[in-house]
Amino acid sequence: MSGVRPSLVIVGAGPRGTGLLERIAANAPELYAGSGPGEPGLDVHLVDPFPPGGGRIWREEQPPLLWMNSQAQDVTMFTDETVDMAGPVRQGPTLHEWAELDGRVFADRQRQGGYLRWVYERTVAALPPGIRVRHHPHRAVRVEGPRAGRQQVWLDGRPRPLPADLVVLALGHLDAQLDDEQLRLAAYARAHGLVHLPPDFTADSDLSNLGPGEPVLVRGFGLAFVDLMVLLTEGRGGRYETGADGELTYRASGREPVLHVGSRRGVPYHSKIGYDWTGERPPLPRFFGPGEVDELLARPGGFDFRRDVWPLVEKELGFAHYHRLFAAHPDRTAMAWPDFEERYEKYAAADSAETRALVAAAVPDPADRLDLAALDHPLAGVRHASYGAFQDGLRAYVEEDLRRRHDPAGSPDLAVFLGLLSVYGQLVRLGDIGPWWHGFFSYLASGPPGPRLRQLLALSRAGVLNFLGAGMTVSASDGVFRATSATVPGEHVEARALVEARLPHPTVERTRDTLLRELYAEGAAATPEGLLAVDPADGRVLDRSGVPHPRRFALGPHTDARGSGAFTRPRTGGPAFRQNDATARAALAFLRDLSCRATAA
Repeated sequence: MSGVRPSLVIVGAGPRGTGLLERIAANAPELYAGSGPGEPGLDVHLVDPFPPGGGRIWREEQPPLLWMNSQAQDVTMFTDETVDMAGPVRQGPTLHEWAELDGRVFADRQRQGGYLRWVYERTVAALPPGIRVRHHPHRAVRVEGPRAGRQQVWLDGRPRPLPADLVVLALGHLDAQLDDEQLRLAAYARAHGLVHLPPDFTADSDLSNLGPGEPVLVRGFGLAFVDLMVLLTEGRGGRYETGADGELTYRASGREPVLHVGSRRGVPYHSKIGYDWTGERPPLPRFFGPGEVDELLARPGGFDFRRDVWPLVEKELGFAHYHRLFAAHPDRTAMAWPDFEERYEKYAAADSAETRALVAAAVPDPADRLDLAALDHPLAGVRHASYGAFQDGLRAYVEEDLRRRHDPAGSPDLAVFLGLLSVYGQLVRLGDIGPWWHGFFSYLASGPPGPRLRQLLALSRAGVLNFLGAGMTVSASDGVFRATSATVPGEHVEARALVEARLPHPTVERTRDTLLRELYAEGAAATPEGLLAVDPADGRVLDRSGVPHPRRFALGPHTDARGSGAFTRPRTGGPAFRQNDATARAALAFLRDLSCRATAA
């Protein structure tokens, strides 16, 4: 290797790849001898068809109507002293500080893309002089090479591969091949001239075939649905007017389709909380912290999420809720906090008979008690005779959610949110725990801004949006798609268009990313849920015998070390920051040693 510059290839130049590069810049002065003048240096190749910084999802070229789902003050790409990492802290501005925005604003995604581009440019400028970066606007399609030697990264449309001493896969969110149900629906749509849009990133979907006034079945009530709602209403010329009472009225352009939306829960994600924290915070983690995670990881037979992990999570969230209730709203309790805390700590599970009796005695109003099962299934047992009758009921549900989420009297909800963040930071260490938790977390903690739900209500009142209910199922027969739900038994809605308003769920076998599929086919390990298995210490890709690959790393949602998918909030420990730092340090140490051996030879 004498005379050859070491090479690091990062596949994916979005926020995760940019975050990794920031950690390389921060750690290189300490760890990488090749970064000084006259030394071998280092070539970093960023491979992504989209611009560095924002990547595909956060690129600046997307409709300005689409917002971020976090307040500007809650978005940072920079570490602070709360991050448990070996590398140095390199502080920088949050989105709202950089853009000089009100911290409570939900910025549009174009603005976030600009922030990410600036972070990338600042990071490149901060690299030592011997480290140079080149962006390749292509897709990486294959990685080859022996475990003990240089890798080759093949790019779409390029005749020669990039040489790489190390490869990091920071692939971000991926597309998935259609599952059996989607293949059947797509085939039926082709055969009968229908419109079928499978799970996708809404900003990338072609919505042009959803015609004005036409009924459209929409399955999915999360954030992908909110984007769809915006693009098919305001995006087609509709507008909102605010009345004297503050209520929104939607003025249609006449170009909108009529949306009929349902899902498993049948309700939208909970609104973002619209007030600030005051007073004492719950001391978290309390019942689910590093010690409990260590014990779970040490179990010889492994662990089951529902049996072994969820009771600890439920108890942690309950503790956060009741700590806040007793501290901020003591008039709604009937027991001294020390007495409640002592007994709550004794009982093994939050849903035990003893705990339920304790809560009933200490918290007189059932509305002040935390019921996670009821939160997860808000329409369980709810039945209506017709879809028309159901509309008022669901509007009332959304209105109550907005009221509660914007009233400090409901501040135990914010404590539970803090508990969810704490829990997520611990769960990252457990690897792949299945999809249920991620959906539950997003439903409670990562819902839309309040203004979006107010718009949803206005669209419902205007007849542009109709609710279908919980347990939504879709069938195809007689030349149409047909939707039913458990909420309105015996009724159905027909349409010639169906939109699956949810993100793709790729696995290593079903992803459309050929690089990842080939890695799996060649022996990379996957979890039962189909995520790429990595070493939790530094992100090295594991083979099926559990041995880490010395030259291949992976970070992000396609791995079992994935985080919540949201940007890191300042001063919250940032598991993604910790992972990025560990990977950057491992990569720099490997490349340093490689360079030293080559120089000695």
